[in-house]
Amino acid sequence: MHFLLIYELAPDYLDRRAQYRNEHLQMAWDAQQRGEIVIAGALADPSDQAILLFSCASKEPVERFAKADPYVTNGLVTGWRVRQWNTVVGDAAFTPVRPD
Repeated sequence: MHFLLIYELAPDYLDRRAQYRNEHLQMAWDAQQRGEIVIAGALADPSDQAILLFSCASKEPVERFAKADPYVTNGLVTGWRVRQWNTVVGDAAFTPVRPD
């Protein structure tokens, strides 16, 4: 299944992220190597949210990632939520649906 991890970022996120960025990126790349993260990044203009796309059997790995993320534990992320994403179009869609 696909899951979106949606982060709400603190207004000073860009100013404070430097000291936590390497640890955050290491966690993210490790999750990507395990096949959990498909793609991830922060939204721009404004930089108020980040979206991480996971591919896994349940939302537990997504929640575990968020709870351990230094961006979350150090207040750069002010809130987060996990949403199942029912992907239906594209080569990577979990449940492809084609027209008749």
